[in-house]
Amino acid sequence: MNDRRIKWMILLIPTLTIGLWEYVRHAFLLPYMTMDLGNFLAPFIVLAVTLTLVRGLFARLESSQRALQRERSLSAALEERERLAGELHDGIAQSLFLLAVKLDKLDASPNEAARAATAGELRETVRDVHEDVRQAIARLRLPPEAADHAWVEPLRELLGETAALTEAQAEFRWEIPEDMLGAKEKVELHACLREALVNVRKHARADRVYVVGERTAEGGFRCAVIDDGVGFAGEPLEAPGRFGLRMVRERAGRMGWTFGATCGGGLTVIELTKKGADKYGRRMADSAR
Repeated sequence: MNDRRIKWMILLIPTLTIGLWEYVRHAFLLPYMTMDLGNFLAPFIVLAVTLTLVRGLFARLESSQRALQRERSLSAALEERERLAGELHDGIAQSLFLLAVKLDKLDASPNEAARAATAGELRETVRDVHEDVRQAIARLRLPPEAADHAWVEPLRELLGETAALTEAQAEFRWEIPEDMLGAKEKVELHACLREALVNVRKHARADRVYVVGERTAEGGFRCAVIDDGVGFAGEPLEAPGRFGLRMVRERAGRMGWTFGATCGGGLTVIELTKKGADKYGRRMADSAR
């Protein structure tokens, strides 16, 4: 018996009981029982039926609710483990692999200048790993509901840190409603935008950095990291050291989003769109000029 049927039975049994009692009383017992006695006995009869039948239904309903709660808790735990595994794989694990590659490159460096350059790259990679670990620990310290509702604030803080390190002006414009994104979308979107900001920090040498997030007319969204730095020539994903952008593209592909990396008019735009936002997105990029 499902929960809905149990609830209906809990509502109907007392009503049917009092209705059946009144029918029996008027049809068969009226010659033997006064109206006052019948009225006096009615609540006790309903109470007796409630204790025998309805209490059992309440117990079954509570047992069903406890089982549902356990299932939800298990599902939430599995989702959290999947999220942590994804972050470790796409963030820390990739950075550690890159660190190992650069250590091999350091061992094979032919001269002191090449070793110094590789050592600088190693220090930058270690800083990236430290940032990934720090962000993961900060999110773990938040309770689930707080982390869900405060997920935008770390992006704002990371933008501020990026602007401080690069001595750039920062602007954060976010108009996507909280309830428009699911939990997994928030996790993936946060990771993608964080990686785009790290890319700005490492390569852009920008004077202005923007993080924008807006709804589209079609009901989707567009998020972008825009800077006025040095930009890139050719295909950005093929450039050396652009492992982060490749990870962003892979994450976007898994979520069914469109990844874009464009450079023109003095602006570099790394964007993620859902359900088509070309015209609206172009207006946003133009407004950032």
